[in-house]
Amino acid sequence: MTIEIGKKVEDFTLPSQSGKQVHLSDFKGKHVVLYFYPKDMTPGCTTEACDFRDQHESFAELDAVIIGISPDPAESHQKFINKHELPFLLLADEDHKIAEMFDVWKLKKNFGKEYYGIERSTFIIDKEGKLQKEFRKVRVKGHVEEALEFIKENLS
Repeated sequence: MTIEIGKKVEDFTLPSQSGKQVHLSDFKGKHVVLYFYPKDMTPGCTTEACDFRDQHESFAELDAVIIGISPDPAESHQKFINKHELPFLLLADEDHKIAEMFDVWKLKKNFGKEYYGIERSTFIIDKEGKLQKEFRKVRVKGHVEEALEFIKENLS
């Protein structure tokens, strides 16, 4: 199953930072900004999460919810949320099934080592559950504003 712009995104379920099971379909009737990030507490991921936090109200005014997903466990997400006062859900994709569904689980290279991990990406899903925009290989600086602008110009 791959996702495609203009097509409905298949429902999925993952545990949130509190351990509660969250379904994508829980957010029908709202725009969903689904962002995949590599790891809690790392510099780039912290910057991105804090940028989303700082724009949280602006997204809410456009009827959009922000949801972060990484392979970290729920307990790690809860610490990340507490430390940075994040006002949105973080979902634990420990077996990276959802990352694979969105094709963001990639072979990466760092200092000559190869490993699999998340390719930083954001997906904007409309109120009917259809994928409207994908941002792949995201550069953190300016990205949150770009996502917000897309929703303002195309979905509100």
